[in-house]
Amino acid sequence: MKLKLDPADEAFRAEVRAFLHDTLPNEVRRRSQIGMHPPHDDDRRWWNRILNDKGWAAPHWPTEYGGPGWSHLQAHLFEYECRIAGAPELRWQGLRLIGPVLYKFGTEEQKARFLPGILSGQTMWAQGFSEPGAGSDLALLRTSAVLDGDHYVINGQKIWTTEANYSDWGFFLVRTDNTVKPQRGISMIVLDLKSPGVTVRGIPTINGECSTWEVFLDNVRVPKDQLIGTPGSGWDQGKFLLGNERTASADIEKSWSDLRRIRRIAAQQRRNGRPVLDDPLFAARLNEAELMVQALEWSVLRVLCNAPSEHPVAARASVLKVRGSELQQRLNELMVQALGAHSLRVYRSEEAFSPDGADPLWPDHVPGVTVDLLYQRALTIYGGAREVQKNIIAKLAFDF
Repeated sequence: MKLKLDPADEAFRAEVRAFLHDTLPNEVRRRSQIGMHPPHDDDRRWWNRILNDKGWAAPHWPTEYGGPGWSHLQAHLFEYECRIAGAPELRWQGLRLIGPVLYKFGTEEQKARFLPGILSGQTMWAQGFSEPGAGSDLALLRTSAVLDGDHYVINGQKIWTTEANYSDWGFFLVRTDNTVKPQRGISMIVLDLKSPGVTVRGIPTINGECSTWEVFLDNVRVPKDQLIGTPGSGWDQGKFLLGNERTASADIEKSWSDLRRIRRIAAQQRRNGRPVLDDPLFAARLNEAELMVQALEWSVLRVLCNAPSEHPVAARASVLKVRGSELQQRLNELMVQALGAHSLRVYRSEEAFSPDGADPLWPDHVPGVTVDLLYQRALTIYGGAREVQKNIIAKLAFDF
């Protein structure tokens, strides 16, 4: 792989940087850089509209569905520059997960109905896969969808549904047939979360926040034309979607942003009369982490560019998911180490984002760090637990 950008890519990156500099207000940058799950959704919806007006909302989508026609490298550069600049991170559930499923498996009517709202940010989506007793092994899911005339009647429960409170619609894996092999009886359906019979309830987590939710489905009637593909095809659609999610879960742009944030914190925090960044042991740990980020970035680019490999894409996506999630946890641990005693304060979202929350005893770089450290224990679980991913790698890449 080339280690230098072409002049055209350099010009592209300069264009993106100039746009971000001219468009992003400082208060939006600050809010975006504090934490993973902001206590409001206004910034992301606003930013989604801004990017859609420019044709940049879906970097990885084909042009026929509203993508900008960029190369994989340009899409990577764009997302990198957005993260470094402090732009709000757009919701994955619509743009990265259900959007590609719809344009690959959906009907023309479904594409026309749902894709524009995803691009514009007008419609926010929730992912309803995991259930109590059916997390990483989705073949065990029990939420049922029974055909009744022109509707499916859905009953069941979903759990760990990220930011369901902000979402307008959801995409759910449901069981439409109990008489066949478990994987063959699963279908994917989309539904309005304001439908009668839908109840959304928050799940408080260890960091004091409530970013994940339970969704209860009690005799929810959904038009049958909202089923994606044919009945029983949900397993293949789910694998396609999770492959996209696991590649994106490497979240290499966040890792680069976190490295910068660690250096800023370590340069300002003092220990034994000198900046933490000057401590040889801490500096060595930080340099080692940066080398890991560089290595992971090249691995991500190889997968995105479909570089030749003896291993299937699904196995490589699982590798990226494992390494990316572990690396993000490691970086956040370094951030907490740099804070030292300042990490003992856990800012709640409302406090961290408040314009009146300044405290001379607690520097501006403190909010969000410890809250994220606690939340990120889940990184090696959601999207497919690390242990399950290793089994996938062993089976697909090494035929164990």
